[in-house]
Amino acid sequence: MTLPHVAILDDEPEIRRMLVDALEEAGFRTTAYGRATEFEAGLKRSQPDVCLVDLGLPDRDGLALVHRLALESGAAIIIISGRAQVQDRVTGLELGADDYIIKPFDPAEVVARIRARLRKPRPDTATPAQVAHFAGWQAAFDRYVLIDARGAETPFSHAEGEVLRLFLDSPNRLISRAQMQQALGGAAGESFDRAMDVRISRLRTKLGEDPKNPRLIKTIYGAGYIFLGEVRWE
Repeated sequence: MTLPHVAILDDEPEIRRMLVDALEEAGFRTTAYGRATEFEAGLKRSQPDVCLVDLGLPDRDGLALVHRLALESGAAIIIISGRAQVQDRVTGLELGADDYIIKPFDPAEVVARIRARLRKPRPDTATPAQVAHFAGWQAAFDRYVLIDARGAETPFSHAEGEVLRLFLDSPNRLISRAQMQQALGGAAGESFDRAMDVRISRLRTKLGEDPKNPRLIKTIYGAGYIFLGEVRWE
């Protein structure tokens, strides 16, 4: 059986060693890097299942790297950072991270968060494309793109795709914030709520929605959201 692969990017050797020891003891395969350039070269050789990314890197802006990974990689992305402000967490999540762990942390928590992410289905480029058709749009989850009626493509992040898939899997049904938190993972609270608001706002923009009167993703104040429309999968 192939062990799940976790790529670790952190410039602190002690943290890299701690994570490698904890993850390998828990049954994961790991590759650790101290610089973004080494990390990116490693991704070209082997695509991991999960990326642990520190934001304070010596050779690259960590948030920019997270955003690019979210657009180009199918791996789950978990930020590990000493930046503890709510706005830092929201920014990381809205740029495409799937989770955010604040330093210092217990390695057991990291293992638990990774296992939680791996239990969630993710698009797999080795399987046939899965495409949703709705309201003149196509959402291709194997390539993370929206395709309009003219064939123009707009990319979306892995995190935005999780929210979009949740809506498209349950059209014309109310989805509460509690249901979103349960389905998508992450700690309930202000940072999760704000991250969801940002992701939904970005999806509306990419779908050409009027922010004052969206026709597809409706906000039901005090209750949650509802996606209005018929959805066909292929």
